[in-house]
Amino acid sequence: MPARIYFIKGDITEMAVDAIVNAANTDLVLSSGVAEAIRRKGGPRIEEDCERIGPIVLGEAAVTTGGSLKAHYVIHAASMRLGGRATAEALRLSTRQGLLRAEEKAIKSIAIPALGTGAAGFPLEDCAQIMMKEVLDHLKSRSSLEKIYFVLYDDAALQVFEETYKKMTARPASEAT
Repeated sequence: MPARIYFIKGDITEMAVDAIVNAANTDLVLSSGVAEAIRRKGGPRIEEDCERIGPIVLGEAAVTTGGSLKAHYVIHAASMRLGGRATAEALRLSTRQGLLRAEEKAIKSIAIPALGTGAAGFPLEDCAQIMMKEVLDHLKSRSSLEKIYFVLYDDAALQVFEETYKKMTARPASEAT
């Protein structure tokens, strides 16, 4: 069964999926944005795992427990250095590596935010294009993923991701595969 892609506005920390993706820094410090929300809602176990695993290479991804979250795992995709800015290459690599970590765990459902667009300052439109290309390319090969949720923080971000999907696939987001 091919994976289905969904676009929703909401709080990624509330997603009941196998894994959520964290917009991480290379030190795996859960200090702001999505990472801070994960630390707050997920409890100390996630932060303890991050301290044990980190730092990781820019563009890499690491997996921790989901702690108290509804998700079983958190995939920390490092698209920036602590206090730094995201780049297109780091975003591309961290998205790809996050998807590979999902495959290693045979994850069926995953929720992904707009990586690098918060504290890391990456332009939303460019983020949507890079992430969507990586996800669509990933799905061309055999994948354990059945449901991919892009969880966006506001209506504007949701619209950008839906329109990007439509342009890249020639299908409206309501018909996402």
